[in-house]
Amino acid sequence: MKPAPARLEPVFSPRIWGARSLAPLYPQKTNLAEPIGEAWLTARESRFADGPFAGETLGAAWKKMPREWRGASAANFEEFPLLVKFLFPMEKLSIQVHPDDGYAAKDEAAAGGRGKTEMWYVVAAELNAAVWLGLKPEVTADSFRRAIEDGTAENLVERVPVRVGDAIFCPARTVHYIGPGMTLCEIQEYSDLTYRVFDYNRRGADGKLRELHLESAFKVIRFGAQKGGKVEPARVRRDGVDEAFLVACEQFAVESIEFNGAFAMRTTVDQFEILIAIEGAGTIENAGASHAFARGQAWFIPAGAGEYRFVASTPAKFLRTFVPKDLADFERGLRENRVPEAVASRLVFR
Repeated sequence: MKPAPARLEPVFSPRIWGARSLAPLYPQKTNLAEPIGEAWLTARESRFADGPFAGETLGAAWKKMPREWRGASAANFEEFPLLVKFLFPMEKLSIQVHPDDGYAAKDEAAAGGRGKTEMWYVVAAELNAAVWLGLKPEVTADSFRRAIEDGTAENLVERVPVRVGDAIFCPARTVHYIGPGMTLCEIQEYSDLTYRVFDYNRRGADGKLRELHLESAFKVIRFGAQKGGKVEPARVRRDGVDEAFLVACEQFAVESIEFNGAFAMRTTVDQFEILIAIEGAGTIENAGASHAFARGQAWFIPAGAGEYRFVASTPAKFLRTFVPKDLADFERGLRENRVPEAVASRLVFR
């Protein structure tokens, strides 16, 4: 088998806060019978649409994939490490928090043992769209408990207004919630560990109030100085291509790429890549083969695939994400790409 780009089919997940139309990302998904909140692009149940593993799930393929395809940074992961989603909120999501890797490994082994650090990229947004991220400086454990009890917890979380193209970093242990009126691309550790602390007294399909997880949440919530928030991208333009370095942490790195025409990239032996088509259409060319791409798609690029070339038929935008082998090497790579040292250091979250 030769490493080559392969497309993954999304898995659509109903949510009570979701949308009944997923256009324009998925124009075939309109007038839906139930609201869809998430499209999981790299779910372990996502199936390869083409390539050597066509028809197989990502989870099954990963287990028998050559280590060289995984890359040095992810070769030792027993399960696929990154979850990429689109979110379609039409209502506020619950106020929630995720554990970090240390807590999850110790106390959530049965649920996979991985924490959840994540970031969001704003694909579409209505006027006044916002996310809420991080507790306000004066909030204590006692005052937050009282606010949950009296229904005012949302007032203690910082509001972050967003518009198209914004990137927001949300490290584990950060209280947050997402508002309505936007479409987000979420990139995260592969974990679904979520502790709800307040849910506006909403009821699930069974008519019962949705479960809260206060005991677990208060063991992991970060009070005092917060981390994360809206990031200031480091932008580089060369050969007609606009690159923006968005986020880098131990779990993942993310950049956006905008172009109109053709340009080439090259994988390394260190890492596989996931490419998410946000806008446009065209082809991805590699090793003499041509693959058509369209918005809403996710592509798995194995490590060692060599050079691959984009040819856009309309102006296009991709997000590119991968597991960095070494953050120090990543910083050096940013500087070599003419990103100022101060900016490179700011993009790396430890």
